[in-house]
Amino acid sequence: MSIQAVLLPLFVEVALTFVLLFWMARLNVAAVRGGTVRSQDIALREPNWPARNRQIQNAYHNQLELPTLFYVLTILSIVLRHADLLFVLLAWVFVALRCLQAFVHVTDNDVPRRGALFLAGALVLAVMWAVFALRILLGI
Repeated sequence: MSIQAVLLPLFVEVALTFVLLFWMARLNVAAVRGGTVRSQDIALREPNWPARNRQIQNAYHNQLELPTLFYVLTILSIVLRHADLLFVLLAWVFVALRCLQAFVHVTDNDVPRRGALFLAGALVLAVMWAVFALRILLGI
């Protein structure tokens, strides 16, 4: 696989993270400037933000958790030359599920649907890791 094909899903995941980061920052700055939140009320990460701010914050922070394992796996797969068509297809499925989960998170925040999307993404990533580990351990 070309390096571009392997890295494109990772770039989409990174872009999603930055979109949520800048959205969160815009809402947070507006809340402080507008007087909805006093800086001393959130200085030590107290949860005193308006609900919408917390919703976007949680969606952003969620992109810093499970995707970390995806980033590491992508780098390892490139370095060890194990990034093939199966890897790229599963990477796209994982990233698509992350995008869908983020969409649910920032819209209606339906927890069962969001949880199902999270679980599906986690399972795809677990399969990616299992395939990678088996290929490394068995020398395939």
